[in-house]
Amino acid sequence: MPLGDTTLALDALRREPAAAIYARAHGGTRAEHALFRTVLLPLLTDVADACGGFDWDDDSFDRAYANLEQSLFGKERSYAAVAPLIGLEAGGIVELDGGLRVRHAADGELAAHWPDAAKLAPQSFGREPDRMCVLELERSLPAAGVEPPDAPGEIADAVTALRLATAGPIAAGPVLFERLDWRPYGVRPVLPIAATQPPGAPVRLDSLRGEVARELRGRLVAADEDRELGEALDRWELSLFQELPFRGEQLRSALEALLGGAEGPWAAALRASVLLGENGRERAACLAALRRTGKDEDGGAADLVRRALVETISRGDRLQLIRELDESLLGVRAKPAGRVAHAIAS
Repeated sequence: MPLGDTTLALDALRREPAAAIYARAHGGTRAEHALFRTVLLPLLTDVADACGGFDWDDDSFDRAYANLEQSLFGKERSYAAVAPLIGLEAGGIVELDGGLRVRHAADGELAAHWPDAAKLAPQSFGREPDRMCVLELERSLPAAGVEPPDAPGEIADAVTALRLATAGPIAAGPVLFERLDWRPYGVRPVLPIAATQPPGAPVRLDSLRGEVARELRGRLVAADEDRELGEALDRWELSLFQELPFRGEQLRSALEALLGGAEGPWAAALRASVLLGENGRERAACLAALRRTGKDEDGGAADLVRRALVETISRGDRLQLIRELDESLLGVRAKPAGRVAHAIAS
């Protein structure tokens, strides 16, 4: 396309309100560059593919331009973000909450829209058993006046839910690939804590843990309203990347924020033991492990804190759970029935 024609096309797109969402792609770049990358180049590519050679074909252009007009002026748009996922294997599609899913990566799906995708994907992605999946976010957007979703934040929440449900060394990214109406839209970095892989052996995402992850992903929004729960999640996730004694300190702080209330770490350990132990022997073992956290090897405390987080988040009301645990300790009521903690023990 001659430079003059390119300038005219970009001016027309810049004046078109329906193209505003494309102009916001590729954050940090000028609108002209974003429109060129997300609208003009894909249009030319579609026409060239349809022509099948160097000879211009008006019908091929008309069909490609009709698809562009449908994307610009249709009633809704189809948005998707795809991030490479490592550290786990999955037998099939695992649906999470809010349009998120784990699925196998199709051969060449990233390179089809983003030729440089192979350079941006994790090492050995698509070749190792625990590097064959992607985390995908799909949403339908009204045609006008709607910002694209916060894909990096939603992908990070999904990674946290998967780590909680599986205890696996899961990470996504380091970048996610966005498309709008099946046109390349943008490439954005995944949040660092979600993009960094913790140490550990890969895990398999089965149907049980997939269902736990789906429920957790839907309830993680509560962390935005509950400061202590958010602090507990942050501390626990940071502990995944640390060695003793720093890991132990993070785990103690996570448990205290989760269940300590005004009474502090000793109460948090006691409440967690009642929450996770099915009988007196199990509760005593839990309490002993939690009290030793950080002094030597964690003795299973890391998994106990993870399970306490899962159990608490799955119930929804953390403060009510603390009251129920205290009443159970006093013998006023029976121990709150466990939901998923034992089922996902590592």
